[in-house]
Amino acid sequence: MTTLTKKAKGLTDTSVKSAKPKDKEYKLSDGGGLYLLVKPNGGKYWRLKYYFLDKERLLAFGVYPDVSLKDARLKRDAAKKLLAQNIDPSEAKKEEKRLSILQAANTFESIAREWLEKQKHLADVTQNKSKWLLDFAITGFGKKAITDITAPDVLAVCQLLEKQEKRETARRIKVKCGQVFRYAIQNGLATYNPTQDLKGALQPVITKHQAAITDPVEVAELLKAIAGYKGQFVTLCALKLAPMVFVRPSELRQALWEDIDLETKEWRYHVNKTNTAHIVPLSRQAVTILKELHALTGRSKYVFPSIRTNSRPMSENTINPALRRLGYTSEQMCGHGFRAMARTLLEEVLGYPYDVIEQQLAHTVRDPNGRAYNRTKHLEQRHKMMQHWSDYLDGLQADNVVAVKFGGVV
Repeated sequence: MTTLTKKAKGLTDTSVKSAKPKDKEYKLSDGGGLYLLVKPNGGKYWRLKYYFLDKERLLAFGVYPDVSLKDARLKRDAAKKLLAQNIDPSEAKKEEKRLSILQAANTFESIAREWLEKQKHLADVTQNKSKWLLDFAITGFGKKAITDITAPDVLAVCQLLEKQEKRETARRIKVKCGQVFRYAIQNGLATYNPTQDLKGALQPVITKHQAAITDPVEVAELLKAIAGYKGQFVTLCALKLAPMVFVRPSELRQALWEDIDLETKEWRYHVNKTNTAHIVPLSRQAVTILKELHALTGRSKYVFPSIRTNSRPMSENTINPALRRLGYTSEQMCGHGFRAMARTLLEEVLGYPYDVIEQQLAHTVRDPNGRAYNRTKHLEQRHKMMQHWSDYLDGLQADNVVAVKFGGVV
């Protein structure tokens, strides 16, 4: 049997407001099982007495005046509807609370934070960029349950960036959100990735090539400018090594002393971008610079530590600003441009084979059978090439260069 108590004379806003505390708690009935419980301390609590499966039960509706008489009656009427469907309002309230807690734990923000924790094995710069990108999404829809987020939610955040002409950032946010959704699906927290429906929805990214100097005469001027750099010694060493080793800027600034062997003249490390091991043969000139630098930064694990603390690598905003101080604009030269410089001159001036150069650039190069070359492929030849390259750069800087090609003199 499922019934409510017999309806009594109703309350009024005035009677509820004017109810005074007594020595003992007492009840003011509104009918239909709803009553106001007045405590000796003056607290006023809404309660609903009802019967479910022939057992008397009690349901709390909150405290007056936070819950008004009108609100309490609406809650009572909602409970009546549940009872009419043979549903216990108390159990329904517990389930609603459980789902609310579950939803709070499964917001996009909470899952994104959890996913970021799983990326701790990646380089700091990679983690920071992921967090920076996801913060845009978290600001836009992070409080929503991940199962409630739609493709338009993601698109709205991306379009805010597009309006600022930040198309590449918008694209990366979409990609990063997709990674979080896939993580949620893999862990049973979601069943759908809304970024799949955004194909073609974003404005195309306008590709800009990295600024690079590839003319030998201009390269000579750049090397002379670097030699005259008046800033921090660590930055000067990074500027001098950048053209010699032509690794990615992030790889240079995060270089670890433990990865460098000055005896074998090799720098061995893992390339995060391609997820491969890589070897950089070090020329005589590069070894000299590293030995001088070791006397200053050898106590840090980083070859190029931050000027503020040895526990972090040089900031990513170091090399490019240094080039600007030397008078080179962002349209003329950037840290990544040393790679294009080496690729162009090693092939066009010094005559080295394309596959050897690409291997040294840590690009994926495949043999005639379609297999990727391993890290030691062409290693002896690459040692000779890197020494030849440093000698060539020295000649350019000294205005005394004879272009000796790989295999002979031009």
